[in-house]
Amino acid sequence: MSQQKMPKQKPEERVKNFFEVALGFSKEQALLEAKRCLQCKKPFCVEGCPVQINIPAFIKLIAEGKFEEAIKKIKEKNNLPAVCGRVCPQETQCEAVCILNKKKMAINIGSLERFAADHETTTRKITGSNKATKSDKVAVVGSGPAGLTAAADLAKLEYNVTMFESLHLPGGVLMYGIPEFRLPKKIVLQEVEYIKSLGVDFRPNVLIGKTYTIDELFKQGFKAIFVAVGAGLPQFMRIPGENANRVYSANEFLTRMNLMKAYKFPEYATPINIGEKIAVVGAGNVAFDCARVAMRLGKDVTLVYRRSEQEMPARAEEIENAREEGLKFKLLTQPTEILVDDKGFVNGMKCLQMQLGEPDASGRRRPIPIKNSEFILDVDTVIVAIGQNPNPLLYKSTPKLKVNEEGTIWVDENLMTSIPGVFAGGDIITGADTVISAMGAGKKAAAAIDNYLKKVK
Repeated sequence: MSQQKMPKQKPEERVKNFFEVALGFSKEQALLEAKRCLQCKKPFCVEGCPVQINIPAFIKLIAEGKFEEAIKKIKEKNNLPAVCGRVCPQETQCEAVCILNKKKMAINIGSLERFAADHETTTRKITGSNKATKSDKVAVVGSGPAGLTAAADLAKLEYNVTMFESLHLPGGVLMYGIPEFRLPKKIVLQEVEYIKSLGVDFRPNVLIGKTYTIDELFKQGFKAIFVAVGAGLPQFMRIPGENANRVYSANEFLTRMNLMKAYKFPEYATPINIGEKIAVVGAGNVAFDCARVAMRLGKDVTLVYRRSEQEMPARAEEIENAREEGLKFKLLTQPTEILVDDKGFVNGMKCLQMQLGEPDASGRRRPIPIKNSEFILDVDTVIVAIGQNPNPLLYKSTPKLKVNEEGTIWVDENLMTSIPGVFAGGDIITGADTVISAMGAGKKAAAAIDNYLKKVK
């Protein structure tokens, strides 16, 4: 039986809109794909899942047409299935170790997870039934994937959970970082409503480290705190001209476009000043998100990357989608200076041609400049998408919180920080990583907090 492929909008249509690119499996496709599963006695796919979903079990339920039972099985381990079904890199995790991958025909696990989650949202209102029975109050700082997962698991353990978010809407990077055409915001909010229905109290517009300190949270009666504030401090290239008008970090560009809906200006009062020829520097998923958003604004967009396509860290699916949509690639290219006109705006970008040498610490071949290869790229806007660092605000207001050299928060094997009762997980301890990795940290933290609170009584 052949592998079912996810239907998508046509490239020439989707590049003009912000609707979802991948359209989801039909019922018939889901049944056909689920029936391909061999139901292995030793399922490697479960080992490949950071949150340990019982993948064969939920797929078997789909194959039997038991869609409601399938989503219940997924939610035993995963509180954000509709999100994960869309943005989790299954191809390097569960699907990579599927036994059928030996024939390049792995079960399309992510698409089946999305199908089960979407079927639930279209057939009934998603609610939980947990109510806090324990008197212990737990604070979750940050409502991204790590925070949401921890909050949900703690609520299921019947703790009194309050989740603090610095922005006006929950979701963290799911809301401000991932474009609408990859992850519709209504999907994120549906997942959040489910978590709220478990009894989690959501407090928006509260910046921990400013509004309240960690010490003040303890004084308010919280017995444990989980810090899941992500890695939202953008990195820059540190080259001349980087302070010019129309130079954006990926964070600012995507936050304006996703959370503040700048792409719908003037319907939403969030103008963004970009020109007609845009260079996006970087080649991770965030860089491709920026490039594909800019193309949907009708701009001429070039992705600039100092290595070759083989070394790109982005998902193969995102690279393929961008190429189909007409993204230009300027590979083996290193920006050295952003040129600025007499009014302070970007007026081009000076670059060097590169060649690849031996692998560096990342395992990818090191880019080496080619002498006398300078050229100028004709652009009037530059978006820098070369990574994020942890924001130092929280630990600067918490002197007892131990921090590693790279600015991540130090934790022990149980995700406990240097302050008893304060735990941390996700990008704030690892640096920028995947949504599912952060969710795995959230699950581990919830279990560790439960153990801690049982011991301190």
